[in-house]
Amino acid sequence: MMATRIQRLQQRLPKLYVDAFLITDQTNIAYLTGFNLLQGDGFLLVTEDQAIIVTDARYQLALDEFDSDEVVATISQDYYHDLDRLCQAMQIAVLGYEESISYRLYDLLDEIMTADLVPFNQLLEKMRLVKDSTEVAKLQRAADLHTAGFRYLLEQIRPGVSERHLANLLDYWMKEHGASGASFPTIVASGLNAAKPHATASDKLLADGDILTLDFGYFVDGYTADMTRTVAVGSIDPELRDVYQIVNAARQAVIDQVRVGARGDKLDAAGRRLIEEAGYGDEFNHGMGHGIGLAVHELPASYGPGASQIKLVNNEVLTVEPGIYIPEIGGVRIEDDVVVTHAGPRVLTAAPTDLIIVGD
Repeated sequence: MMATRIQRLQQRLPKLYVDAFLITDQTNIAYLTGFNLLQGDGFLLVTEDQAIIVTDARYQLALDEFDSDEVVATISQDYYHDLDRLCQAMQIAVLGYEESISYRLYDLLDEIMTADLVPFNQLLEKMRLVKDSTEVAKLQRAADLHTAGFRYLLEQIRPGVSERHLANLLDYWMKEHGASGASFPTIVASGLNAAKPHATASDKLLADGDILTLDFGYFVDGYTADMTRTVAVGSIDPELRDVYQIVNAARQAVIDQVRVGARGDKLDAAGRRLIEEAGYGDEFNHGMGHGIGLAVHELPASYGPGASQIKLVNNEVLTVEPGIYIPEIGGVRIEDDVVVTHAGPRVLTAAPTDLIIVGD
């Protein structure tokens, strides 16, 4: 029988030289337990043989319905003084914690805890990097919904429609069809706005001849896809047509290199080289992609020219998103979500990547 996520963490505690581990990040708590606790509403304490959620009375009914063989819960009116009492009662002398906690929380723990405190950098995030088959299936469902959402939005794109209206239509459609919410503000960037990699949807109206970039991510059953497609509204600048082909070729070149053991910098170079050889090296000003899963940015946080230390592992899921951005005419980005396997890449996002012209 495979070890649960909590058991995998418990097995590591002796090697980390800690008696217990404190988890306060809501995504990490959900990953380990399946229970959704809003950020700041308590914590999870994992010892070598126990896992205890401490929260307040607002979660009593949810905890009553929470069916777990390995997690117990306790209701508290003072989370961290109760943490100290728990640690003393269980003779926890050394307590590990997430390095990402706020200074305010660290200051409180440092003041009240009897146990010694030891920070760990991205311990849980490194566990989350490798997806199991259930997680990959959820990411595939999310990606499928993104593909369907893109096809829906194509029917709504025409001159005179605002970027914001398109973003709102997509948001409504995605939520009506199973998404719980966006994992980042949807990017709908047309014309010159498409030259800004992180433009947000504005009141600008689409015009004939605009390039239009759509970059969106939505949670489905806790997991988020992240997809970008760029389309033409009518007849676009010939240079943008050429740029589109270069970006699309770069995207495919990177995907073709995705395999277990591939290095992050080599992966990046496969696509960046094509963009540089075409004379647009300075117009590609971000990394080639990042990990996704329970959050839209998971490990690896980014991979680019300097990512020689990143080596892909089986069942890691990452984005591939080259782009070229020319301030005078607009920009192009195309992004897919890819599973790393021993057999090579498995692309989750099935929306077409050939240039689509709408409004003709």
